Amino acid sequence: MYAQNNTQLITFQNTTLRIRPAAVKPSRLLVLIHGLTGDENSMWVFVRNFPDDYWIIAPRGPYSAENHDGGYSWWPKQAGFDGTIEDSYESIALEVLRPVTNDLISLIDAYTAKNNIQASQFDLIGFSQGGILANTLSILYPERTCRTGILASFIPANAETILQEGALKDKPFFVSHGRLDEKVRVEHARRSIEMLDRAGAQVTYCEDEVGHKVSAHCLRALEKFFAS
Repeated sequence: MYAQNNTQLITFQNTTLRIRPAAVKPSRLLVLIHGLTGDENSMWVFVRNFPDDYWIIAPRGPYSAENHDGGYSWWPKQAGFDGTIEDSYESIALEVLRPVTNDLISLIDAYTAKNNIQASQFDLIGFSQGGILANTLSILYPERTCRTGILASFIPANAETILQEGALKDKPFFVSHGRLDEKVRVEHARRSIEMLDRAGAQVTYCEDEVGHKVSAHCLRALEKFFAS
């Protein structure tokens, strides 16, 4: 088990990262993407039992979370998302997020190159707003991703133009959602799964009677998904 005190807090290219180097080689890379008002510490609760061959990095979002009590965001409010009005979820378009996605990939590539980590492909886990970004990255750049975990989130608008049949053939996705989620209705997750299925992805879905969080049952399913 790896708690947060097994990690290191660093600054790389003016970005705050919390990292956990792999304990064994060869290693694989896992990127954790926090939600709105989160930071580099928020996602570690999900990976405490993850295999020690993972080199894990959790970057802090580049923007302050406006109109919230602290924390960070992956894009400014002008991009169409403030995390409070559910209708705003419909306004987040895939292409709007492309620059954010490219910046994240550039950060990952620079960090892994400096530390001699093989990262031509990597795994992702994103929660809420971070799940939108993880979906976007996996859809725009499927050649860069292996396994993708989407927690309490959804695929952004206009993805249908890219998610053609077979676009994500055999790509493993794990999706977790709460039936009582008031921030992101469960229908968004179900619709996302339909889109992933049509694109040929291999989807593992865990739905439970919780709100905007991950249940203990789905957390165990997430650990199992990333164990292999």
